Amino acid sequence: MNDWPEGWSDDNRGPRYGRGSGGEQPESARVMRQVRRGGRAVPPGQRSYGTPGPSAPPHGAGVPQQSSYVDGRGHGADDGYDSGYNTGQVYGTPGGHGPGGPGGGSGRGARPAPDWRRRIKLTAIAVAGVLVVTSVATYFWADSKLHRDVDLSKVIDRPEGGDGTNYLIVGSDSRKGMSTEEKKKLHTGSADGQRTDSMMILHVGGNGDTLVSLPRDSDVEIPTYKGSGSGKVYQGTGRHTKLNAAYAEDGPTLLVRTVEYNTGLRINHYVEIGFAGFASIVDAVGGVEITIDKGFKDKYSGADFKAGKQKLNGEEALAFVRTRHAFAASDLQRTKNQQKFLSALAHQVATPSTVLNPFAFYPAMGAGLDSLTVDKDMSLWDLASMFWAMKGVSGGEGTSMNMPVSGSVGGNLLWDKAKVKTLVDELNNDEKVTVSGT
Repeated sequence: MNDWPEGWSDDNRGPRYGRGSGGEQPESARVMRQVRRGGRAVPPGQRSYGTPGPSAPPHGAGVPQQSSYVDGRGHGADDGYDSGYNTGQVYGTPGGHGPGGPGGGSGRGARPAPDWRRRIKLTAIAVAGVLVVTSVATYFWADSKLHRDVDLSKVIDRPEGGDGTNYLIVGSDSRKGMSTEEKKKLHTGSADGQRTDSMMILHVGGNGDTLVSLPRDSDVEIPTYKGSGSGKVYQGTGRHTKLNAAYAEDGPTLLVRTVEYNTGLRINHYVEIGFAGFASIVDAVGGVEITIDKGFKDKYSGADFKAGKQKLNGEEALAFVRTRHAFAASDLQRTKNQQKFLSALAHQVATPSTVLNPFAFYPAMGAGLDSLTVDKDMSLWDLASMFWAMKGVSGGEGTSMNMPVSGSVGGNLLWDKAKVKTLVDELNNDEKVTVSGT
């Protein structure tokens, strides 16, 4: 064999692979310029191993040590610089375990783990903010739709208020805004003027809520009152008439004055709904499910019902609460049907399928608010309290009854004065009602 080569240049290596070599054998180990052999620094004036010159060791002088890498700045292994080839650290990654070292990631350091607590906190804050904004916007939208047209300050000689809150809830036969086709469809007729088809007192208190229906044919005395439009005082003459005639004579304020005078119970808030509005609310919630004990028909209201459980739309619901000619005790049975349906309606409106669904909740709320007429002091909180109390009564948490009746005269129903006094005392003192109605 030849002695250890003095070194090669690009021109004297002989046949080489990959560079147009025609030789059959692979070329000898190529010494890279950046690599020097030996584990120690080369003294000044001595050529590094593998470079041409007399300083190259003779062949067989020993096995060269592991090569060290020299970068373009002249650093070698003995200079304190290691590019990574000796330690296994490649591409600047610490520890030689691939990108990012032991922790992975880029050479700039490991990627921090997500801070889930912070993310959950920020999400909760964002959701709470959306709910607050939506609630405030809904409140002002709903408040702007209330028709506060009744001024109870015009009611004179009022009784002292008791504990709890009393609402007078009225269903009128108002046809205001209804077209001829709507009147025909809903069987409302086209009578002039405005009367009340249903009247109820809802007492909201701490010992259970009470819903008392006032038959429209109740015999009452029209007291001294102040005209709602003229402001003129009309002296009472002891005249007796049906309760719904008070509304026809001078509207809501005279009706409130008459109820207060004949019962001794102070009315805190007034709520009225007309024919069209009632039907719209029922349709907006997708109908109301109710069980009818006995089927009946009435050509005046358009009612035609079979016994059993069924869902009523707006038109059918209006016929159900207005029917009285189909019953022997016409007005008393009608008030029972009205209480039953209003309770079912309150329950339907409060179901999650309505409250949690904006496509059902907002149309139902809009239809209800558009159709209501209330007193000037009525707030949305008062209205919500009334609604939840009605829902509670329907769920068996309160009492539902008719005003106690002792008989009739000339077609008018006479109230049982003793029972009415006991009932009013219990309501004024916010006590649990012990009186039963007819």
